[in-house]
Amino acid sequence: MSEIKRPNANYELSYPDKKNQQCEDLNFHYNRERRLENAPQIVKELYSEQKPSRFGIIGALIADKPRRTLFIIIVLLCIAILALSRFGYFDTTYILDQNQIIITGTVFEGTTIVTIKKISKSNDSYTGSVDIAVSPSIQTMDNIPMDDFSQPLVFYHRIFFTMEREEQYRFSVPFDSSELLLVLQSEKNILQLRMKPE
Repeated sequence: MSEIKRPNANYELSYPDKKNQQCEDLNFHYNRERRLENAPQIVKELYSEQKPSRFGIIGALIADKPRRTLFIIIVLLCIAILALSRFGYFDTTYILDQNQIIITGTVFEGTTIVTIKKISKSNDSYTGSVDIAVSPSIQTMDNIPMDDFSQPLVFYHRIFFTMEREEQYRFSVPFDSSELLLVLQSEKNILQLRMKPE
């Protein structure tokens, strides 16, 4: 019976026989410092041991470039929102002759009740009559029945600002609209605005 041979019997195996093995030439020791000697700087920084700071909230937010960029964007957005709200872009209040005006509207059974709150900002705030004109916006005119299309729907009202610091006025307009155009006119200035009743 013949001995079974491997197909690549003529080729030398990767591992020599134990008899010919020279153990002193084999090195299975892992040395990180030796391996990192020729590594790029980025790899060396990854393996460098840094002690984490105990109270490093800001340090953690700006530790690397992506976090630093995100942190700066968030800070800039907060500053922009504060500045815009300070100048009244996000506020529903208006100023008419040093009087702060807050206008709201409520729809009840086909009638819109408009509420105007006046807060005097200084001792020189305007006192006297204020004429108000209210009309539905052009986009909502289709929902309102009109007998005469040549005459636009405009409701006029007059209120009086007194010396009181805070005052509140209510009146109703005879039409129901999802958006109203208001014009407030004092003896000195005119305030034009849009309001959406709730």
